[in-house]
Amino acid sequence: MPKAEIGLMIEGQDGLNWERWRRLLRAAEDFGYQCLFRSDHFTNANPPDKDSLELWTSLTFAATFTQRIEFGSLVTPITFRHPAMTARYAAAVDDLSGGRLVLGMGAGWQEREHKKFGVPFYDFPTRYAMLQEGLDVVTSLFQSDEPVNYAGQYYSLEEALLLPRPQRKGGPPLLIGGNGAKRTLPLVAQYASEWNAVYLPPDLYPERSQQLDELLRQHGRQPQDVKRSLMTQVIYEPDPAALEARVARYERTPAELIARGLIVGNADQIVEQIGQWVERGVQRFMLQWLNQDDIDGLEQLAKHVLPHFHVD
Repeated sequence: MPKAEIGLMIEGQDGLNWERWRRLLRAAEDFGYQCLFRSDHFTNANPPDKDSLELWTSLTFAATFTQRIEFGSLVTPITFRHPAMTARYAAAVDDLSGGRLVLGMGAGWQEREHKKFGVPFYDFPTRYAMLQEGLDVVTSLFQSDEPVNYAGQYYSLEEALLLPRPQRKGGPPLLIGGNGAKRTLPLVAQYASEWNAVYLPPDLYPERSQQLDELLRQHGRQPQDVKRSLMTQVIYEPDPAALEARVARYERTPAELIARGLIVGNADQIVEQIGQWVERGVQRFMLQWLNQDDIDGLEQLAKHVLPHFHVD
Protein backbone atom coordinates (compact mmCIF):
# COMPACT_ATOMS: atom_id res chain seq x y z
CA MET A 1 0.00 0.00 0.00
CA PRO A 2 1.42 3.45 -0.91
CA LYS A 3 2.37 5.73 1.97
CA ALA A 4 0.57 8.94 2.92
CA GLU A 5 -0.02 11.26 5.84
CA ILE A 6 -3.47 10.81 7.39
CA GLY A 7 -4.81 13.60 9.55
CA LEU A 8 -8.03 15.21 10.68
CA MET A 9 -10.00 18.38 10.04
CA ILE A 10 -12.72 19.71 12.31
CA GLU A 11 -15.12 22.62 11.95
CA GLY A 12 -14.15 25.17 14.57
CA GLN A 13 -17.58 26.84 14.47
CA ASP A 14 -19.55 23.63 14.95
CA GLY A 15 -19.61 23.44 18.73
CA LEU A 16 -15.88 23.62 19.43
CA ASN A 17 -15.12 24.52 23.04
CA TRP A 18 -12.12 23.95 25.26
CA GLU A 19 -13.24 20.53 26.51
CA ARG A 20 -13.76 19.24 22.98
CA TRP A 21 -10.56 20.85 21.68
CA ARG A 22 -8.48 19.16 24.38
CA ARG A 23 -10.04 15.78 23.62
CA LEU A 24 -9.54 16.13 19.88
CA LEU A 25 -5.92 17.25 20.21
CA ARG A 26 -5.19 14.39 22.60
CA ALA A 27 -6.90 11.90 20.28
CA ALA A 28 -4.94 13.08 17.24
CA GLU A 29 -1.69 12.94 19.18
CA ASP A 30 -2.28 9.60 20.92
CA PHE A 31 -3.94 7.67 18.09
CA GLY A 32 -1.22 8.41 15.54
CA TYR A 33 -2.80 10.94 13.21
CA GLN A 34 -0.27 13.08 11.38
CA CYS A 35 -2.08 16.40 11.78
CA LEU A 36 -5.17 18.21 13.02
CA PHE A 37 -6.51 21.22 11.13
CA ARG A 38 -9.49 23.40 11.93
CA SER A 39 -11.60 25.95 10.10
CA ASP A 40 -11.58 29.62 11.06
CA HIS A 41 -15.14 30.84 11.49
CA PHE A 42 -16.87 33.03 14.03
CA THR A 43 -20.14 31.13 13.70
CA ASN A 44 -21.77 28.51 11.52
CA ALA A 45 -23.37 29.29 8.19
CA ASN A 46 -26.94 28.72 9.41
CA PRO A 47 -28.58 29.09 12.82
CA PRO A 48 -28.61 28.06 15.56
CA ASP A 49 -25.20 29.38 16.53
CA LYS A 50 -22.85 27.02 18.36
CA ASP A 51 -19.67 27.25 20.41
CA SER A 52 -16.69 28.44 18.40
CA LEU A 53 -13.14 28.91 19.67
CA GLU A 54 -11.12 31.78 18.22
CA LEU A 55 -8.54 30.38 15.80
CA TRP A 56 -5.25 31.76 17.10
CA THR A 57 -6.11 31.28 20.76
CA SER A 58 -6.84 27.62 20.07
CA LEU A 59 -3.71 27.11 17.96
CA THR A 60 -1.53 28.72 20.61
CA PHE A 61 -2.92 26.16 23.05
CA ALA A 62 -2.30 23.36 20.55
CA ALA A 63 1.34 24.43 20.23
CA THR A 64 2.08 23.52 23.85
CA PHE A 65 -0.59 20.90 24.53
CA THR A 66 0.75 18.63 21.78
CA GLN A 67 4.29 17.51 21.02
CA ARG A 68 4.14 15.68 17.68
CA ILE A 69 1.30 16.54 15.32
CA GLU A 70 1.22 19.28 12.74
CA PHE A 71 -1.73 21.64 12.99
CA GLY A 72 -3.09 24.76 11.41
CA SER A 73 -5.85 26.77 9.78
CA LEU A 74 -7.93 25.33 6.96
CA VAL A 75 -8.25 28.18 6.17
CA THR A 76 -8.13 31.64 7.74
CA PRO A 77 -10.08 34.27 5.74
CA ILE A 78 -8.14 37.34 4.64
CA THR A 79 -11.07 39.51 5.76
CA PHE A 80 -10.75 38.66 9.46
CA ARG A 81 -7.32 40.07 10.27
CA HIS A 82 -4.71 42.33 8.74
CA PRO A 83 -2.17 40.01 7.05
CA ALA A 84 0.68 41.56 9.03
CA MET A 85 -1.06 40.41 12.21
CA THR A 86 -1.67 36.98 10.73
CA ALA A 87 2.05 36.77 9.96
CA ARG A 88 2.94 37.74 13.53
CA TYR A 89 0.53 35.24 15.07
CA ALA A 90 1.64 32.44 12.76
CA ALA A 91 5.36 32.98 13.26
CA ALA A 92 4.95 33.08 17.03
CA VAL A 93 2.78 29.95 17.21
CA ASP A 94 5.10 28.10 14.85
CA ASP A 95 8.09 28.94 17.04
CA LEU A 96 6.19 27.97 20.18
CA SER A 97 5.36 24.57 18.69
CA GLY A 98 8.85 23.84 17.46
CA GLY A 99 7.91 24.22 13.81
CA ARG A 100 4.60 22.35 13.50
CA LEU A 101 2.22 25.03 12.19
CA VAL A 102 0.88 25.15 8.63
CA LEU A 103 -0.71 28.49 7.73
CA GLY A 104 -3.72 28.02 5.46
CA MET A 105 -5.09 31.25 3.98
CA GLY A 106 -8.15 31.94 1.86
CA ALA A 107 -10.56 34.59 0.60
CA GLY A 108 -13.43 33.77 3.00
CA TRP A 109 -16.95 32.96 1.91
CA GLN A 110 -19.47 33.08 4.75
CA GLU A 111 -21.37 36.35 4.63
CA ARG A 112 -23.43 35.64 7.75
CA GLU A 113 -20.52 35.68 10.19
CA HIS A 114 -19.17 38.89 8.71
CA LYS A 115 -22.47 40.68 9.18
CA LYS A 116 -22.99 39.33 12.70
CA PHE A 117 -19.63 40.57 13.93
CA GLY A 118 -19.28 43.74 11.91
CA VAL A 119 -16.55 42.55 9.53
CA PRO A 120 -16.83 44.03 6.02
CA PHE A 121 -17.75 41.40 3.45
CA TYR A 122 -16.66 42.44 -0.04
CA ASP A 123 -17.49 40.85 -3.38
CA PHE A 124 -15.34 37.93 -4.45
CA PRO A 125 -13.07 39.84 -6.86
CA THR A 126 -12.22 42.24 -4.04
CA ARG A 127 -11.62 39.45 -1.53
CA TYR A 128 -9.44 37.65 -4.07
CA ALA A 129 -7.38 40.79 -4.65
CA MET A 130 -7.07 41.25 -0.90
CA LEU A 131 -5.89 37.65 -0.55
CA GLN A 132 -3.22 38.10 -3.20
CA GLU A 133 -1.93 41.24 -1.48
CA GLY A 134 -2.15 39.49 1.88
CA LEU A 135 -0.04 36.63 0.60
CA ASP A 136 2.51 39.19 -0.61
CA VAL A 137 2.56 40.78 2.85
CA VAL A 138 2.87 37.51 4.77
CA THR A 139 5.51 36.10 2.45
CA SER A 140 7.58 39.30 2.61
CA LEU A 141 7.46 39.44 6.39
CA PHE A 142 8.37 35.77 6.72
CA GLN A 143 11.24 35.84 4.26
CA SER A 144 12.88 39.24 4.64
CA ASP A 145 15.58 39.88 7.22
CA GLU A 146 15.42 43.56 6.28
CA PRO A 147 12.56 46.02 6.88
CA VAL A 148 9.78 45.65 4.32
CA ASN A 149 7.99 48.40 2.43
CA TYR A 150 4.82 47.48 0.61
CA ALA A 151 2.21 49.68 -1.05
CA GLY A 152 -0.87 47.81 -2.21
CA GLN A 153 -4.44 48.82 -2.83
CA TYR A 154 -5.65 47.23 0.41
CA TYR A 155 -2.55 46.80 2.59
CA SER A 156 0.67 48.68 3.15
CA LEU A 157 3.85 48.26 5.16
CA GLU A 158 6.44 50.87 6.07
CA GLU A 159 9.81 49.65 7.33
CA ALA A 160 8.09 46.57 8.79
CA LEU A 161 10.32 43.85 10.22
CA LEU A 162 8.98 40.71 11.85
CA LEU A 163 10.86 40.28 15.14
CA PRO A 164 11.89 37.92 16.47
CA ARG A 165 12.70 36.39 13.13
CA PRO A 166 10.88 33.08 12.51
CA GLN A 167 12.95 30.14 13.69
CA ARG A 168 12.05 28.26 10.51
CA LYS A 169 13.79 29.82 7.53
CA GLY A 170 11.11 31.50 5.46
CA GLY A 171 8.53 31.10 8.21
CA PRO A 172 5.81 28.46 8.52
CA PRO A 173 4.67 26.89 5.24
CA LEU A 174 1.72 28.44 3.42
CA LEU A 175 -1.25 26.32 2.37
CA ILE A 176 -3.87 27.45 -0.13
CA GLY A 177 -7.06 25.45 -0.49
CA GLY A 178 -9.52 25.23 -3.34
CA ASN A 179 -10.11 23.64 -6.71
CA GLY A 180 -10.32 26.56 -9.13
CA ALA A 181 -8.01 26.41 -12.14
CA LYS A 182 -8.28 30.13 -12.97
CA ARG A 183 -7.83 31.72 -9.54
CA THR A 184 -6.77 29.26 -6.84
CA LEU A 185 -4.09 27.27 -8.63
CA PRO A 186 -2.18 30.35 -9.84
CA LEU A 187 -1.97 31.55 -6.23
CA VAL A 188 -0.75 28.13 -5.14
CA ALA A 189 1.94 28.14 -7.81
CA GLN A 190 3.16 31.58 -6.78
CA TYR A 191 3.00 31.42 -2.98
CA ALA A 192 2.16 28.06 -1.44
CA SER A 193 4.06 25.09 -0.09
CA GLU A 194 0.89 22.98 -0.09
CA TRP A 195 -2.18 22.75 -2.29
CA ASN A 196 -5.28 21.50 -0.50
CA ALA A 197 -8.01 20.19 -2.77
CA VAL A 198 -11.44 20.46 -1.17
CA TYR A 199 -14.15 17.86 -1.85
CA LEU A 200 -12.71 17.48 -5.34
CA PRO A 201 -14.29 14.73 -7.45
CA PRO A 202 -11.68 12.02 -7.97
CA ASP A 203 -12.03 12.09 -11.76
CA LEU A 204 -11.10 15.79 -11.78
CA TYR A 205 -8.11 15.58 -9.46
CA PRO A 206 -5.45 14.44 -11.99
CA GLU A 207 -6.41 17.28 -14.36
CA ARG A 208 -6.12 19.92 -11.64
CA SER A 209 -2.83 18.47 -10.39
CA GLN A 210 -1.36 18.55 -13.90
CA GLN A 211 -2.51 22.16 -14.31
CA LEU A 212 -0.70 23.02 -11.10
CA ASP A 213 2.45 21.29 -12.33
CA GLU A 214 2.48 23.50 -15.42
CA LEU A 215 1.83 26.67 -13.42
CA LEU A 216 4.67 25.80 -11.07
CA ARG A 217 7.06 25.40 -13.99
CA GLN A 218 5.99 28.82 -15.26
CA HIS A 219 7.07 30.24 -11.90
CA GLY A 220 10.41 28.46 -12.06
CA ARG A 221 9.34 25.86 -9.53
CA GLN A 222 9.11 22.10 -9.70
CA PRO A 223 5.97 19.96 -9.11
CA GLN A 224 7.58 18.41 -6.03
CA ASP A 225 7.92 21.88 -4.48
CA VAL A 226 4.23 21.81 -3.49
CA LYS A 227 2.70 19.11 -1.30
CA ARG A 228 -0.68 17.80 -2.52
CA SER A 229 -3.37 17.31 0.12
CA LEU A 230 -7.09 16.63 0.18
CA MET A 231 -9.74 17.79 2.63
CA THR A 232 -12.92 15.79 2.42
CA GLN A 233 -15.50 14.29 4.72
CA VAL A 234 -15.01 10.75 5.92
CA ILE A 235 -18.10 8.70 6.73
CA TYR A 236 -16.79 5.75 8.70
CA GLU A 237 -18.92 3.03 10.23
CA PRO A 238 -17.78 -0.56 10.86
CA ASP A 239 -21.40 -1.74 11.14
CA PRO A 240 -23.23 -2.06 7.79
CA ALA A 241 -26.60 -1.01 9.21
CA ALA A 242 -25.11 2.06 10.90
CA LEU A 243 -23.31 2.98 7.70
CA GLU A 244 -26.49 2.63 5.68
CA ALA A 245 -28.38 4.85 8.14
CA ARG A 246 -25.72 7.58 8.00
CA VAL A 247 -25.49 7.54 4.23
CA ALA A 248 -29.29 7.73 3.95
CA ARG A 249 -29.20 11.24 5.46
CA TYR A 250 -27.40 12.47 2.36
CA GLU A 251 -30.09 11.13 0.02
CA ARG A 252 -27.38 9.65 -2.18
CA THR A 253 -25.81 6.23 -2.54
CA PRO A 254 -22.29 5.55 -1.23
CA ALA A 255 -21.08 5.43 -4.84
CA GLU A 256 -22.57 8.85 -5.53
CA LEU A 257 -20.92 10.34 -2.46
CA ILE A 258 -17.57 8.81 -3.39
CA ALA A 259 -17.90 10.25 -6.89
CA ARG A 260 -18.36 13.69 -5.29
CA GLY A 261 -15.08 13.30 -3.42
CA LEU A 262 -16.17 11.89 -0.04
CA ILE A 263 -14.61 8.82 1.57
CA VAL A 264 -17.27 6.37 2.71
CA GLY A 265 -17.41 2.90 4.21
CA ASN A 266 -15.94 0.49 6.70
CA ALA A 267 -12.22 0.33 7.39
CA ASP A 268 -11.37 -1.87 4.40
CA GLN A 269 -13.36 0.34 2.04
CA ILE A 270 -11.75 3.48 3.39
CA VAL A 271 -8.29 1.98 3.02
CA GLU A 272 -9.11 1.14 -0.59
CA GLN A 273 -10.44 4.62 -1.36
CA ILE A 274 -7.53 6.43 0.29
CA GLY A 275 -5.17 4.17 -1.63
CA GLN A 276 -6.83 5.22 -4.89
CA TRP A 277 -6.39 8.88 -3.96
CA VAL A 278 -2.73 8.27 -3.13
CA GLU A 279 -2.26 6.72 -6.57
CA ARG A 280 -3.64 9.96 -8.02
CA GLY A 281 -0.94 11.88 -6.18
CA VAL A 282 -2.44 12.94 -2.83
CA GLN A 283 0.25 13.00 -0.14
CA ARG A 284 -1.76 14.17 2.86
CA PHE A 285 -5.40 13.75 3.92
CA MET A 286 -7.33 16.04 6.24
CA LEU A 287 -10.35 13.84 6.97
CA GLN A 288 -13.26 16.03 7.99
CA TRP A 289 -14.70 14.59 11.22
CA LEU A 290 -18.06 16.19 11.92
CA ASN A 291 -18.96 14.51 15.22
CA GLN A 292 -16.49 16.14 17.61
CA ASP A 293 -17.59 13.90 20.47
CA ASP A 294 -17.00 10.61 18.64
CA ILE A 295 -13.54 9.92 20.03
CA ASP A 296 -14.14 6.17 19.93
CA GLY A 297 -14.72 6.39 16.19
CA LEU A 298 -11.45 8.29 15.76
CA GLU A 299 -9.64 5.59 17.71
CA GLN A 300 -11.13 2.78 15.62
CA LEU A 301 -10.42 4.60 12.37
CA ALA A 302 -6.82 5.12 13.44
CA LYS A 303 -6.41 1.51 14.54
CA HIS A 304 -7.70 -0.02 11.32
CA VAL A 305 -6.68 2.53 8.67
CA LEU A 306 -3.52 4.38 9.67
CA PRO A 307 -1.17 1.33 9.72
CA HIS A 308 -1.78 0.86 6.00
CA PHE A 309 -0.39 4.31 5.18
CA HIS A 310 2.09 5.01 7.96
CA VAL A 311 4.98 7.22 6.92
CA ASP A 312 8.20 6.40 8.78
